Amino acid sequence: MEVLIEPDVTSMSRAAARLAAESLRHALRDRGQANLILATGASQLEMLRELVQCDVDWQQVTCFHLDEYVGLPETHPASFRRYLKHEFCDRIDGPQEFHWVHADREDAAAECQRLGELIRRHPIDLACVGIGENGHLAFNDPPADFETDDPFLVVELDEACRRQQSGEGWFAALEDVPHRAISMSIQQIMRSAIIVCTVPDQRKAEAVAAAVEGPVTPKVPASILQRHPRVTLFLDQAAASHLSQA
Repeated sequence: MEVLIEPDVTSMSRAAARLAAESLRHALRDRGQANLILATGASQLEMLRELVQCDVDWQQVTCFHLDEYVGLPETHPASFRRYLKHEFCDRIDGPQEFHWVHADREDAAAECQRLGELIRRHPIDLACVGIGENGHLAFNDPPADFETDDPFLVVELDEACRRQQSGEGWFAALEDVPHRAISMSIQQIMRSAIIVCTVPDQRKAEAVAAAVEGPVTPKVPASILQRHPRVTLFLDQAAASHLSQA
């Protein structure tokens, strides 16, 4: 894992977006098509706003996103589909396809199966991800399932995760945050050829230190990134503040 520390959120986001765009352009040169995973949330907002300004032929890019709350309609302010359509799709000429997680469909298990069949046909060139305050990767809260081969899972959200979503202002109160979500699995994320992980903010500092310098353990789901051959972790000074080498 390569760790790059930038002085502030803007420079961190710009650097992450540049590497992401370069990775996509490389895939497009090689195959004429690229497959991309995108994360959402407050930590990804500036990076996405930088990424959509980069020179990428988005019409040749197929996208997946990491997760969505079970039962939450796309019209809800916290919907990740709504977020990505507004912050990404509406700002680019493309993408070729976006395979959405429709977690508000009646059968969440069937939706996981549908998405799994799709993503198996699209080897991922690049995953843009973040790390949660509880160390989660996507919505794989601790202790995460490191073993399952299923690309998408129905997961239970722990209280720390739900408090983060409420604290970031996506929901009016903790009791409004759903208890379940469809999440891309750990093993599916790890199948990505390249991973760009962008993590700002002091409130993520403890989780970052555990993920980077601690043991690889389901208790810190993002620690699995230590085992990926091509991960670049972009931090601002606040998120890096608990690292021993910061």
